[in-house]
Amino acid sequence: MGKIRYFMQSNRSAIAWALYDWGVFSFTTIVLTFIFAAYFTSRVPADHILRTEQWGYAVAIASLIVVILSPIFGAIADYCGPRKPWLFVFTLLTIVGAGLLWYAYPNANAVYTTLGALIIGIIGYEISQVFYNALLPNVASAQNIGRVSGWGWGMGDAGGVMALIISLVWFVQGKPAWLNQANAEYVRICGMFAAVWIAVFAIPLFMYVPDYPLTQRLSIRHAIAKGFDNLRMTLREWSNERNLFRFLIARMIYIDGLNTVISFGGIYAAGTFSMSLAQVIEFGISLNIIIGLGAISCGWFDDKFGSKKTVFSSLIGMMIVGVPILFVHSITVFWLLSLILCFFIGPIQAASRSLMVRIAPRENLTQFFGLYTFSGKATAFLGPWMFALLTGLFNTQRAGMSCVLLFFMVGAWLLWSVKEIPHHANA
Repeated sequence: MGKIRYFMQSNRSAIAWALYDWGVFSFTTIVLTFIFAAYFTSRVPADHILRTEQWGYAVAIASLIVVILSPIFGAIADYCGPRKPWLFVFTLLTIVGAGLLWYAYPNANAVYTTLGALIIGIIGYEISQVFYNALLPNVASAQNIGRVSGWGWGMGDAGGVMALIISLVWFVQGKPAWLNQANAEYVRICGMFAAVWIAVFAIPLFMYVPDYPLTQRLSIRHAIAKGFDNLRMTLREWSNERNLFRFLIARMIYIDGLNTVISFGGIYAAGTFSMSLAQVIEFGISLNIIIGLGAISCGWFDDKFGSKKTVFSSLIGMMIVGVPILFVHSITVFWLLSLILCFFIGPIQAASRSLMVRIAPRENLTQFFGLYTFSGKATAFLGPWMFALLTGLFNTQRAGMSCVLLFFMVGAWLLWSVKEIPHHANA
């Protein structure tokens, strides 16, 4: 017990930082990928393909808003100092978006209410990651930043799994008597549950993770003006930071494919293999366990061999496994291949974050993390749009999902030329 207590105290800030991932990942698992994605496209009346397209377009709209806002907020935070107040605002926005899904009634009148809540939640979630990621150097050293980043992703996936399990057992399958089944309250309450889950596990970060010091106090107007100025200056530094921008372009491509897999994985399982909502959640639980194991296990590989090799080899693995997934008809084989594919998702996400920390200038880290989020969303509309377009054109979701292989191939090709800077270079 003494050793455990010492470990908890000496690593308190890193644990508190990782617990934020544990909480906020419930938004991606419950809302974006499995429960509400499958619920909206299969339960809300009207054409299944139409609902798939509407969901995709809503994700694209939110992504475009994030593209515009995230670099600006990153630059503002770099100039003003503290990140945690901004993180609090956008975490609250995520909570509001998840909570509003209580009004996602299973009828056509609730379509735009549901999509509006989805857009609000995505904006809050994505921009909060700008400030959350920038706190990583405050809880990790140059020697263990890969492991801490991997722990964060692993904790996030574990939290997402736990939230899915509770949602499945207590609500979707449990269907408590105090919830109206005819009105799908046993599904809609999962959004409220995600909101509470995020709020509870965000508290330790705000209590124990050290923030950056307050350097200057500016009015909002002057801070925004400085944000635009810094953003323009950052973009003009392309010639000085070509290696960094090369990585951001590569990530822009391959993360679009990854986000498409995440956003439409539950929809694909429900539509192509006729899985029930409960089966989709069980599918999501198993996948997120594997994603978490992959994220945690990649930490050692990341610190030993480098972040670039971790991301590149994981992209190759996803392409190799992704091809047969598009053609199988057996649910068992599909499930098995999906588990193998998802092992590579965690390493791509975690190692991309640690690679960014290693190659970005430390004095402008949050500003560049704004561009990092920008790179993850600049073309985010392409994946959902291509998925919807190809699904409608060929009348099968298999054709829609095939677009992700192209994103992985181009992203890996661009990443190959990125040079990883040794740990001491930015220390």
